[in-house]
Amino acid sequence: MKLIYFDHAATTPVKQEVVNEMLPYFSTNFGNASSIYSIGRRSKKAIDLARTRVAKAINCNEKEIYFTSCGSESDNLAIKGVAYANKEKGNHIITSKIEHPAVLRTCESLEGDGFEVTYLNVDENGFIDLEELKNSIKPETILISIMFANNEIGTIEPIKQIAEIAKQRKIIFHSDCVQAIGNINIDVQELGIDMLSMSAHKFYGPKGVGALYVKNGIEFKKIQDGGKQERNKRAGTENVAGIVGLGKAIEIANNNLENYNRKLLKLRNYFVREITSKYENIKINGDLKQRLPGNINISFPNVDAEELLLKLDSLGICASAGSACSSGSSKPSHVLTAIGLNKDLVGGSLRITFGEQNNIDEVKYLIDSIAEIIGR
Repeated sequence: MKLIYFDHAATTPVKQEVVNEMLPYFSTNFGNASSIYSIGRRSKKAIDLARTRVAKAINCNEKEIYFTSCGSESDNLAIKGVAYANKEKGNHIITSKIEHPAVLRTCESLEGDGFEVTYLNVDENGFIDLEELKNSIKPETILISIMFANNEIGTIEPIKQIAEIAKQRKIIFHSDCVQAIGNINIDVQELGIDMLSMSAHKFYGPKGVGALYVKNGIEFKKIQDGGKQERNKRAGTENVAGIVGLGKAIEIANNNLENYNRKLLKLRNYFVREITSKYENIKINGDLKQRLPGNINISFPNVDAEELLLKLDSLGICASAGSACSSGSSKPSHVLTAIGLNKDLVGGSLRITFGEQNNIDEVKYLIDSIAEIIGR
């Protein structure tokens, strides 16, 4: 049976060009980048090239890029790093109720350490209220952390306006861009983002490597002790092969962004048109305009999403009911709950995220399979 993959928000396959560039750093060029001899210098040079590629992709200086193990570590380093470095200035952080667990759990951890966190509400489409944001700011506010695009419903937040509000009040603005990088052209200078998190495996790079952008001049403390790697901000021997893969993957993604988006939008629009013509009482979650091109989150009344997913899997189709990082949790989706869905709609929610290798025939098969399963 052919495997048809519709869960690209969870992870993506590594492109062959990325694998090819990584391979030498597992064997031939295996040196530790901190070593001063030639094989170590080759690893250091490869990391420098990857740093330059990442910086070019988001329009920043390469010295503003720090490599990590994943998006979650980048979020932790950004939020905790700023909080601990600025606790003499204030102890208040603002985020939203629909952030990734890497942000929400980090903020909860800081609450236990004496920090105050405001969790902004969102409307039925997942947008924060800019007026609520302004009204939540206090003299003690040191950080605003709002994701660029939601991993479950695909809604793209008004990032530039948020950044402007933060800048006017001289507050640091961090954005979890893990879902956005590779799907949206992000220029940190134009948007006014101070800190940005990313993860390679969301844009056809390897798992286990991420990056954090920190605008020059922003103070943040390291949260991991050890060596002085990453300019003494992130201890640990560098994952050279992974970093090389991240650099290559983000370069390919940015060079192909327009064509990639056009393809995903075509698939998504076809799916929405066909599925809504079959079922009048379904609900599409999230905004359809300000949305990631390959994301669709749809609720079927009186349908158990977990049972639907298992039956789709038996037909060779991979999809999800929400964030892969929340898989196994008995709690309902915090994102769908925050946008006001009742228990029945939350329980019947299916997330489809299209990718480069998908085609119209596969989408047709998905629609027919859903209809067959629900009909049974």
